[in-house]
Amino acid sequence: MAERLLDRFDAVLSDLDGVVYAGPHAIPGAPENLGRISADGVPVVYVTNNASRSVATVAAHLTELGVPAGPEDVVSSAQAAAVLLAERLPAGTPVLITGSQALSDVVEDAGLLPVRAQDDAPRAVIQGFDPGLGWAALAEATYTLSDPDVLWVATNTDLTIPQARGLAPGNGTLVAAVATATGRVPEVAGKPEAPIFRTAAGRVGSARPLVVGDRLDTDILGGNAAGFATVVVLTGVDTVRTVLAARAAERPTYLVRTLDGLFEPYPGIALAPAGAGHAATCGAAAAETDGDVLRVRGRHEDLDAWRAACAAWWAAHPDARAATAPSAIEWEDGR
Repeated sequence: MAERLLDRFDAVLSDLDGVVYAGPHAIPGAPENLGRISADGVPVVYVTNNASRSVATVAAHLTELGVPAGPEDVVSSAQAAAVLLAERLPAGTPVLITGSQALSDVVEDAGLLPVRAQDDAPRAVIQGFDPGLGWAALAEATYTLSDPDVLWVATNTDLTIPQARGLAPGNGTLVAAVATATGRVPEVAGKPEAPIFRTAAGRVGSARPLVVGDRLDTDILGGNAAGFATVVVLTGVDTVRTVLAARAAERPTYLVRTLDGLFEPYPGIALAPAGAGHAATCGAAAAETDGDVLRVRGRHEDLDAWRAACAAWWAAHPDARAATAPSAIEWEDGR
């Protein structure tokens, strides 16, 4: 039997929004595939930047969707942020909460004192997503951060979050509002920083985890920064075109359409020089570039064609620090 992609790893570190669910609803096939992974004896840890809900609430939601999980199976950016502050501040230090009650609870669990006003003399501000967060809370954080000695930690800086109706503003937009008002930049505890992934891997004793995500700028960037293999699924934010154009730090190790791809053999990709350019083959597909134009031999809807295209384009732009797309893609099928 051919080796499945999953067989190369001893744990899966999975994102939630865009991988398991969009809004309150499961992504088709995701619960079944996650159940298959666990049934195969591969532990799954859910790594989420959503700091508005407790890990117990997240686990209960997963179970409702058909993915049995307990609080110990979830690692949140709120937990990572609270641990970071607890390492910097004495026990009992007041910390201004700009976020949900769940964020307040993890700060308290870390031995710090959650407060909601500048008058309580906080020595740090912790900011996490809360869909009910209003101007007054953002203003309180801004007033408090006028003191340069007050620490500022953001759970995450996701600009968008996938919902059933489409993309909605994420925590990054709220953090940006405070940053604009204060002229300060927060320290970020969750994705795309590496510690949250290392914490998740350590929780199950994994030496060869696979990070699964739908976002290049959080899941893939963070997994790469941690030194882990990464796979992007096309069920959330990013697309084959954004993957192709990805800057070097955000390029995934693997590309699959859905979680089904974890149970399939992953095709080998071969690189070769092509005159003054670069070429790659993947299965029956091939791609080459010798400048700003990418030529692809394969069907537009064939993922192997995109895998070959990515390999050739990335080889031609190995150190891209910004998203870099071909000026044109010439397809053999005429698209």
